Amino acid sequence: MLTEITVKGAREHNLKNVNVTIPRDKLIVITGLSGSGKSSLAFDTIYAEGQRRYVESLSAYARQFLEMMQKPDVDHIEGLSPAISIEQKTTSKNPRSTVGTVTEIYDYMRLLWARIGIPYSPATGLPIESQTVSQMVDRVMAMGEGTRLYVMAPIVRGRKGEYRKEINELQKRGFQRLKVNDEFYLIEDFPALDKKYKHHIDVVVDRLVIKEDTQGRLAESIETALDLADGLLVIETAPRDGEPERTLLSAKFACPESGFTIEEIEPRLFSFNNPFGACPTCDGLGKQLYFDPLLCVPDVTKSVKGGALAPWSNKSKSPSPFYFQALAAVCDHYGVSLDTPWNKIPEKAQQAMLYGTGKETVRIVYKDGKTKFETNKAFEGVINNIERRWRETDSNWMREELAKYQSSSACGSCHGDRLKKEALAVKIDGETISNITGLSVGNALTWFTALPHLLTEKQSQIAEKVLKEIQDRLGFLNNVGLEYLSLSRSSGTLSGGESQRIRLASQIGSGLTGVLYVLDEPSIGLHQKDNDRLLETLKNLRDIGNTVLVVEHDEDAILQADYVIDMGPGAGEHGGTVVAEGTPAQIMKHKKSLTGAYLTGKKSVPIPSERRSGHKGKAIKVNGAKANNLKDVTGTIPLGTLTCITGVSGSGKSTFTIETLYKAVARKLNNNRNIPGEHTSIEGLEFLDKIVDIDQSPIGRTPRSNPATYTGAFGPIRDWFAGLPEANARGYKPGRFSFNVKGGRCEACKGDGVIKIEMHFLPDVYVECDQCKGKRYNRETLEVRYKDKSISDVLDMTVEDGVKFFKAVPSIRNKLEMLDRVGLSYIRIGQQATTLSGGEAQRVKLAKELSKRSTGKTLYILDEPTTGLHFEDIRKLMEVIQELVDQGNTVIIIEHNLEVIKTADWILDLGPNGGDGGGEIIACGTPEDIAKAKGSYTGTYLKDLLKKTVAAE
Repeated sequence: MLTEITVKGAREHNLKNVNVTIPRDKLIVITGLSGSGKSSLAFDTIYAEGQRRYVESLSAYARQFLEMMQKPDVDHIEGLSPAISIEQKTTSKNPRSTVGTVTEIYDYMRLLWARIGIPYSPATGLPIESQTVSQMVDRVMAMGEGTRLYVMAPIVRGRKGEYRKEINELQKRGFQRLKVNDEFYLIEDFPALDKKYKHHIDVVVDRLVIKEDTQGRLAESIETALDLADGLLVIETAPRDGEPERTLLSAKFACPESGFTIEEIEPRLFSFNNPFGACPTCDGLGKQLYFDPLLCVPDVTKSVKGGALAPWSNKSKSPSPFYFQALAAVCDHYGVSLDTPWNKIPEKAQQAMLYGTGKETVRIVYKDGKTKFETNKAFEGVINNIERRWRETDSNWMREELAKYQSSSACGSCHGDRLKKEALAVKIDGETISNITGLSVGNALTWFTALPHLLTEKQSQIAEKVLKEIQDRLGFLNNVGLEYLSLSRSSGTLSGGESQRIRLASQIGSGLTGVLYVLDEPSIGLHQKDNDRLLETLKNLRDIGNTVLVVEHDEDAILQADYVIDMGPGAGEHGGTVVAEGTPAQIMKHKKSLTGAYLTGKKSVPIPSERRSGHKGKAIKVNGAKANNLKDVTGTIPLGTLTCITGVSGSGKSTFTIETLYKAVARKLNNNRNIPGEHTSIEGLEFLDKIVDIDQSPIGRTPRSNPATYTGAFGPIRDWFAGLPEANARGYKPGRFSFNVKGGRCEACKGDGVIKIEMHFLPDVYVECDQCKGKRYNRETLEVRYKDKSISDVLDMTVEDGVKFFKAVPSIRNKLEMLDRVGLSYIRIGQQATTLSGGEAQRVKLAKELSKRSTGKTLYILDEPTTGLHFEDIRKLMEVIQELVDQGNTVIIIEHNLEVIKTADWILDLGPNGGDGGGEIIACGTPEDIAKAKGSYTGTYLKDLLKKTVAAE
């Protein structure tokens, strides 16, 4: 068996004919500067070829369901196994996807509650026992003499299939009528059913009218129906007028006092993605959307005339003069001036404008230029109006517009539990399935570990294997540092790092061996305290017989790897080669390895010579923050400083900084519509003019967006080309040099440079446009050149080359220099936004902010800006961030990376643990203060690093 993976002649992206030998069944770390070719080697070459070969071995039919990757530009790879990539992408935006469903823990929990759960009556609180035939007869007889009804056996309930065989069997037994999908049929007229859809089939056992002497016949019919439908029975009335009433009875579980019945206790009863288990009010989402008055009136200081009611203001996309005239009439009716600020209008008039006047009529005069129309009628109300338009419209555009005014709240029926009342009536040790999914992973593991001691011998026998699966999977999640997440947490709210670690835990749970795992920075978003557990998990994955290839910059991960590949020496065109490879000790001895220099301490991110104390007497103070797990937190951030918000994963850093501070300040200063987390007040807003959240969301959703368009460099570039003599002679304006509009772009590919060809069971192929040869512009536009380069050539340059090329053009050079300074010298000026990583997108945004004129009164928030950054990249980035602070601004960074934390002026450390065990500020002060703080995990690790850095200096 091969003991190595051999790569020869890898040229994907910026790789320069790379030859590398990687040991199998080891933990291998690929490190190097941002843009040095790490991902190109790990994901775009090794993983892509491993996955492609595996998919290619499948049948053509199977291949059409799987995404097949392009063959990488490489001469030869041998020793590959089937490859699994675990990247930093959010698991799913589907609101039905939760931590429990993604990890399959919830599937095992559904099975457990279905098999050993005990149903309780909501009315009496006592366990529900099965109903006898006598009790059912008494209940039906109580419907009253003369009631016409059907006794039916529900043999198929929401299941797919054709059921021909079953119906033939029933016909032989003498049954004559059926009810199929709410329609009655004679059995010989049974319709053909589509086996791809779910169906409901009831067998009509008897039709009768209740009289005193029908009791015996009714009992016989009920017994027959129960026998046919496995203990279930449907009684449906057949009134001459009105709608029939349908009652489901069960020989299994029913409360004799309230009549509460659970027809079946099967795993699907506990699924919120199945109509048999989902709450009927919210369809299993646990939330309901409603039009929020706070979003409809975002600025209470505005008057009605000034556009206080946002959905009907002139700035909304569908304003109508009739709306304003109706509001004017309501104001007149209640004696309110149109110029009165909203917060000074009496509550009765506010409620009337938002929710209508009810039965009270208002005299409304509509004027349309020449015509005038007067009416007396009730006013509908702004919220009622947009609710109606939301229900009635088929336009996606209109729904998107109206969705801006919606918030979500817990469902009024299930209170966020997602399940119907029958599912929530079933308990194990007094706990419903929703109670346990609401626990954190750590607490759930404790509960399931204690459960076997509380079960009867029979229950233990049934539950043994299911409990083992649940405990193992919870243990894996715990080991990758996710003990603070609850199983009911929606997948869409997870960070990239959390999603990646969930997929990692799921892979360990699968127990596969002989696989090549490729991971992208699994330590992102993880506190140093949890790092050891993550590394142990990766080693376990290796020890069971897998090759684990990790793109990583974390010092601990590099030092604990079996083999390290250091890419470089620079980024982009200056990278793409293997600088050093070998054990961590060999890398540290290698003279050309930049990573080795940082590991030995020869190089380090410098600590500032003195910490800033900030603007005297000026600070931003958050009082009484209570959102999510925050426990009435009050925190102060001195203005004019670099402040780090630290703490273990799940301690409340993002809730405090983004959900509370950013959203509250942005609402006041930027007129942002987002509703902040619960808090008492925020002080110090008068010292700020704006707040900017530089996050890792994409800078654009289409390939047409790129760093040049986002930072504003593309405008001056187009202006420059339009000002060239050749362009002037031809009468070209700046718009001629845009690939987004007709005129200068190539119309064959609409300015994309490529044409998409669908290949069905093969991946879609993008071929270079025949007309423009991928240059995006037409021939005439490309004839305008500067220093022998067309605009297409300029967009294809790296940022570094662009800075040199436009050395004499400050308006362009300055913007490109900012991209260079934040460590993006290697990206192309016109690179598609969709190909940028989250960390790269964040640095493009930072470059844009740096190129703006500073007011010295801006508050910047960055969430983990070191994602994807090498020690050397961090050093450069911190120089830029320190410059922002030197201009008088305030920068808040949510960070786990100690190299950043040690350079801060001020730290707020949250904790002590994640989830319910966190949510408090346990220490604040300079890094030196935090290093001395008792009970601070951050302080413990910071103490060692500060000593090491001082020693190195």
